[in-house]
Amino acid sequence: MRHHWVIGVAAGLATVTIGATAAAKPLDKGEFHEVFSGVAEDFCDAAGLTVSFHAVVDGRFRVNTKGSDGLVYFAENTTVDNTYTNVDTGNVVTEHVRVLGKDLSVTDNGDGTLTVIQLSTGNATVYDSSGTAIGRNPGQIRVEFVVDHNGTPDFPPDDILISETLVKGSTGRSDDFCEVAVPALT
Repeated sequence: MRHHWVIGVAAGLATVTIGATAAAKPLDKGEFHEVFSGVAEDFCDAAGLTVSFHAVVDGRFRVNTKGSDGLVYFAENTTVDNTYTNVDTGNVVTEHVRVLGKDLSVTDNGDGTLTVIQLSTGNATVYDSSGTAIGRNPGQIRVEFVVDHNGTPDFPPDDILISETLVKGSTGRSDDFCEVAVPALT
């Protein structure tokens, strides 16, 4: 699925629900739930700061075709809850992220490639151990993806990412996660 090239980490996951035309039946839809944890040394490039992390990712997705070309559009809605714990002090920072992502347009370029404009919008809030919000990142971005569709423009699983370009940067407040998290963890 297209979102697998978009996202490299859980917090980057974007999931959406879009309404299809009245007659259109979704090609696929579903829900997902993932839990993972680990340890990060020199967290946020802070020398000597070792943090254990735990993430829970929940979401749902829908895949539809649109237009006379029958090109495939993705929509995802994801919630990510992260907990970061300083292994030396026990100080905790939590992060709650809600992201809605959807393909705004899919264009067949006629040369074996597709251009996809994707919207990701949502809110991320970082909390200290007392539950006080110490950082926020609401807003939206738009990203352009160019993919080689491997001769099957209506079958995304075999697509290959060629390029990814930010076409519209964040429209909201963008607190730097590390700037607010590191002091709360130390």
